[in-house]
Amino acid sequence: MNTDILSRCRAYRHVMNPRAFFCSVTAAVVLHVPLPARLQHSPELHVAVPTPTRAPEGRGIHGHSVTLIGSDVEEWSGLPVSSPERLWCELSSVLTLTQIVAAGDYLVSRNLPFTTIERLAEASARFPGRAGSRLRAESLPLLDTGSESPMESELRVIVIMANIPGFVANLWITVPGARYRGDLVFPHKKVIVEYQSEYHFDPVQRRRDMTRIDRLQAAGWHVMQVNLDDLNHPEELVARIRRVLDSRPTV
Repeated sequence: MNTDILSRCRAYRHVMNPRAFFCSVTAAVVLHVPLPARLQHSPELHVAVPTPTRAPEGRGIHGHSVTLIGSDVEEWSGLPVSSPERLWCELSSVLTLTQIVAAGDYLVSRNLPFTTIERLAEASARFPGRAGSRLRAESLPLLDTGSESPMESELRVIVIMANIPGFVANLWITVPGARYRGDLVFPHKKVIVEYQSEYHFDPVQRRRDMTRIDRLQAAGWHVMQVNLDDLNHPEELVARIRRVLDSRPTV
């Protein structure tokens, strides 16, 4: 969590309107929702009040006057923030398709769900204004409760939007001596596409990865390792995935 933003929220709460709450990017930081770095470290606090109250003003404050519907405000970490459903709708006006899916996947994750896909869809349908409505409609069918990381979510969306069929997300694969789960698995081609975060740069983890990849490849699997640079160049990444799939026999 961005502890600087959290401490500023706690300090500002003592002077904010009693009906005000933290929204958008600021609420996302409080709830640990994944954001791109440019927003994660934004110096502004996004603060909202119900209309017709005038939007908050002040140095470092991005004020909003908004229409509330139902239980749109909840308390997290001792701070009033947009509900998970409202927050996801708010973020749709500042994130890209892959990023809003990653945010949604985090909120509906079966490991620690804040909400459900159904509740996000209901909130989207009643969310006032048109900002982000098309993006939300496009992203809802792409949400996955089984996603385990934001970058995995973004990788999955890139592959789906490129119309590359035949993959299964987070599929368990059994090989002699071990059982592994692949990020995106194309069983009919025995191809695995995996996102490698900085966690995998740790020397101990790197050795484990080497053994895992060697065991998979010894069993006839081809493992593609993808990093952040690849996600930043999706067209080249998609072309590379297609080349690998085309070069492999169907099993």
